[in-house]
Amino acid sequence: MSSPPGRRARLSSPGTSRQTPDAREEVRHRLKDLIEGNRVMIFSKSYCPHSTRVKELFSSLGVDYNILELDQVDDGASVQEVLTEISNQKTVPNIFVNKVHVGGCDRTFQAHKNGLLQKLLQEDSAHDYDLIVIGGGSGGLSCAKEAANLGKKVMVLDFVVPSPRGSSWGWALSVWSRGQGREARVLTLLASSSGRPHMVDATVLGLTLAPCPFSWPLLLLTLGLGGTCVNVGCIPKKLMHQAALLGQALQDSRKFGWEYNQQVRHNWEAMTEAIQNHISSLNWSYRLTLREKGVAYVNSYGEFVELHKIKATNKKGQETFYTASKFVIATGERPRYLGIQGDKEYCITSDDLFSLRYCPGRTLVVGASYVGLECAGFLAGLGLDVTVMVRSVLLRGFDQEMAEKVGSYLEQHGVKFQRKFTPVSVQQVEKGSPGKLKVVAKSTAGPETVEEVYNTVLLAIGRESCTRKIGLEKIGVKINEKTGKIPVNDVEQTNVPHVYAIGDVLEGKPELTPVAIQAGKLLARRLFGASLEKCDYINVPTTVFTPLEYGCCGLSEEKAIEVYKKENLEVYHTLFWPLEWTVAGRDNNTCYAKIICNKFDNERVVGFHLLGPNAGEITQGFAAAMKCGLTKQLLNDTIGIHPTCGEVFTTLEITKSSGLDITQKGC
Repeated sequence: MSSPPGRRARLSSPGTSRQTPDAREEVRHRLKDLIEGNRVMIFSKSYCPHSTRVKELFSSLGVDYNILELDQVDDGASVQEVLTEISNQKTVPNIFVNKVHVGGCDRTFQAHKNGLLQKLLQEDSAHDYDLIVIGGGSGGLSCAKEAANLGKKVMVLDFVVPSPRGSSWGWALSVWSRGQGREARVLTLLASSSGRPHMVDATVLGLTLAPCPFSWPLLLLTLGLGGTCVNVGCIPKKLMHQAALLGQALQDSRKFGWEYNQQVRHNWEAMTEAIQNHISSLNWSYRLTLREKGVAYVNSYGEFVELHKIKATNKKGQETFYTASKFVIATGERPRYLGIQGDKEYCITSDDLFSLRYCPGRTLVVGASYVGLECAGFLAGLGLDVTVMVRSVLLRGFDQEMAEKVGSYLEQHGVKFQRKFTPVSVQQVEKGSPGKLKVVAKSTAGPETVEEVYNTVLLAIGRESCTRKIGLEKIGVKINEKTGKIPVNDVEQTNVPHVYAIGDVLEGKPELTPVAIQAGKLLARRLFGASLEKCDYINVPTTVFTPLEYGCCGLSEEKAIEVYKKENLEVYHTLFWPLEWTVAGRDNNTCYAKIICNKFDNERVVGFHLLGPNAGEITQGFAAAMKCGLTKQLLNDTIGIHPTCGEVFTTLEITKSSGLDITQKGC
């Protein structure tokens, strides 16, 4: 069968079988020109029946297409190798539609069957970009990179408004060279926006620069990609949590025979500098990745002015306008303030803590969110005097039995709790680093008022969605006026069809980094690729990194009762004693495990909860099992790894309804 007519593309290629790097790069550029310059680009082989089928399909649709027959060009095998690197597909036909990689024969016919091919063929190219992502956090970057992988022209707008204390994550970076010629040592000067400059070797950022005889800056950039998680959230939080665990390990080590006489103390400045250096390397890595994928990165504040038009304002106040066919809002959240005298002037939040230039000293943590309890935990673990002021309950939204056990452990290990109080004013009584602050607090249960002096007041009372000042009202995107959250449908689409949202700004969805990453990637594939897969927001695992970690997946006991009714549930639980704690003489009835099962669905596990060391690592595996429909019988049939904490879930026998004692007498 002869191929249907199609325009033949030309590609000059070196005639040698082994291309030089320069020649290979030249082929790459020519292939990309073909992909980006043609509505439909088919890489084919003239004798391939699958290629013929695809050509016949586009002919039947009345669509013009361009063909490059790889068996009819010079050094076609090498050309196909480069094409494989671009598309991650080794075979032909290899089809691109409006710069989107559709795939091979089967995927093209599948895309035609489900309507995605027609959608791609109708894509509008009248705008500056196919996609503009507002927000450079984990979700926004995931979406942008995936859209770029699919051949789309993408921009990321990212700008961090400084906190009231002046903190703004990211680094102004300039690279310097010391020495002459081959002896030159490349260094980097990193100056944070909070004004804490320091020098580190370029290798920290993974930089390799040629020797240079000059001693002035070679490079000047602003780096701050990664959003809350990388800069002021998960990453620095987990590292400070690890610092505190190492302190506990030092205490335990004596029981295991380690002897040391030198006085051990913690150096706050050394810790924060090491952590900030790691964050800088991540910022740098994200920036390089965007550049490699051809994503335009603009360090400016984005604000809608028309349906398809956005204004980008940089830190100097200069305005630039861009248009796009589609937009993704991934602006995330920032810490909330109390709205009382002195809160913004003297209090800090998690936006400030991880780059704080001095040890915070005696600290009041206001709020018992997971952020509040995690910070209280590692600060106390570093040897600081810490008090948590709680307005109502601990860990709102989490299983309350587990939350109280988390609080009890913190209290037993030095964290003080001031329950049913809320601050009404914060006053500076002594300047300094950290200085002294007088906090006046009022009881929520009566007329009682208390006053206390602290060095630092850390607010952890929740977060506000960054949606109110980005011009959504100008284009008609609806938000929840009370919370600022954006309602979306099951494909993350707002009420304005070409505007989507992902991450923490979504109404009713988990506020977790991996969720935003998954949602962003799948959204890009639905918008620009041959995919219909949606993000699954059910049974999302998470962990609270308090000194004793709390991992969970599925429903809390309260929510399970609300959904299934108490009489339809069976709760299996036990206290347990990790082997590592036995010799160290640590608490033998503190760690706790429970599963919540639906009795009338084969005892399927609908809630998983663990309080113990390394709970995050353990919970991850059980979350995968829950995705597969984990039941109590499957846990019973699973052989545990001994001696580990995770094995406790394979031997659960006691139910809450039995009322039997779960305290442990041995390991």
